[in-house]
Amino acid sequence: MSKENTLASPKKKKLPHIYGLLFIIIVVCALATWILPAGEFDRVVNEAGRTVAVAGTYHAVDASPVGPFAMFQAIYNGFCDAGGVVFFVFISYASINIIIGSGAFNGLVAALLKVFKGKARVVIIPVFLTIVGAASSTIGLFEEWFPFIPVFAGIAVAMGFDAIVGLAIVAVGAGMGYSGAMMNPFTVGVAQGIAEVAPMSGIGYRIFCHACMIVVSSIFICRYALKIQADPTKSIIYGDETNITMSEKEVQNAPFTIREKLVLLILAIGIVCVIYGCKVYGWYFAELSAVFMIMGILSAIVMGNNLDAICKKFADGFTNVAMACMMIGLARGILMVLQAGNIIDTVVYYLSLPLSALPAALSAVAMLIMQTFLNFLVPSGSGQAATSMPIMAPLADLLGVSRDTAVLAFQFGDGLSNIVWPTGFAAIMAGLAGVKVEKWWKFIIPVFLGLFVTQAALMVIAVMTGFGA
Repeated sequence: MSKENTLASPKKKKLPHIYGLLFIIIVVCALATWILPAGEFDRVVNEAGRTVAVAGTYHAVDASPVGPFAMFQAIYNGFCDAGGVVFFVFISYASINIIIGSGAFNGLVAALLKVFKGKARVVIIPVFLTIVGAASSTIGLFEEWFPFIPVFAGIAVAMGFDAIVGLAIVAVGAGMGYSGAMMNPFTVGVAQGIAEVAPMSGIGYRIFCHACMIVVSSIFICRYALKIQADPTKSIIYGDETNITMSEKEVQNAPFTIREKLVLLILAIGIVCVIYGCKVYGWYFAELSAVFMIMGILSAIVMGNNLDAICKKFADGFTNVAMACMMIGLARGILMVLQAGNIIDTVVYYLSLPLSALPAALSAVAMLIMQTFLNFLVPSGSGQAATSMPIMAPLADLLGVSRDTAVLAFQFGDGLSNIVWPTGFAAIMAGLAGVKVEKWWKFIIPVFLGLFVTQAALMVIAVMTGFGA
């Protein structure tokens, strides 16, 4: 499969560049400050020490429309205001990039394939869904899984399934990892910071949600895989030309020496330190960045890299994540415009009116729907958090649901839709697996709908059980 073919589909996108899209939103918000009435809620500090809006206290204030020059100033102010988040993402991503580059995950895949050799092949689906999902849930892997797509597509074909099964293992696993993330620093971490929710808050229920989604998706994918194994003509891509012909032996040759195992051990210890530090000592961006840096440096040393090589790897990581970090700053500019124009509470107030007529549980489901559609416009997880959470967090206060529930709605809406929406990664992932994107949609849409219903049920349970209250 050529690079030209792989990248053909994304060029068909009609939406503007994400920077352009965010700038358009900033312009629209600036215009809105001239149209919408300025207003605000009274705020108090609750028992948990969080500043929250008080329902029923919305009132008008003096108008302060944002002009063109002030709008561009707001963009700069947004970058400054988001500095903590931006630099944390820079450091953590660069560190994780070193761990991925070590080849430790490749070796782990090879080792597990040898374990399952000769056993019931379908078992590999929930096993790898869990592994991919766990990595995405904890250290935020998503695009980093792309190199594994043709590998897993080849494995699936060699095992008597089809390329869609291999693609689904990686794509659905990563999507579920983000949706059910217990400590993903790029989405949940950013959203919790904006919503003034303590890091690692609600981790137990998030793990439960992730487990539920693994069960549901495993049922869908295993049922399809067994159908293909019994009758290859039932494959959605039966008869399509594909270059995915990898044998199982090729994958099993990836090295998994003491070096790769030590890198995985460093990663595991780092994750434990992050969880313990956040829960016991209240660690935040500075402490978490230090842990990620230490993990990256130790991993590079274990793999035999010298000082210059380590520095180059960090520089490459900074370069690769620069676009996402700029999106966070631009998206924060939206908040700056809304705050300068004193209309953010107006937006929250009018959003709350239709939702307030619903029971709290249904309001939470409505929040999930809103976040899922928002991800079509802002496919960046960190960017979406920066765009939506300043509105969704106080909206949750007014609806009588916890801010943890608002964060849950965000992560549900952000994760899985990335593998479905054309503005996300659907076309790129399908291309890497040698699958036509329309064939991928034919398979994934029923799976997505099944998982969406599961998420809606989990949102209702969260409200009924007082999650995060």
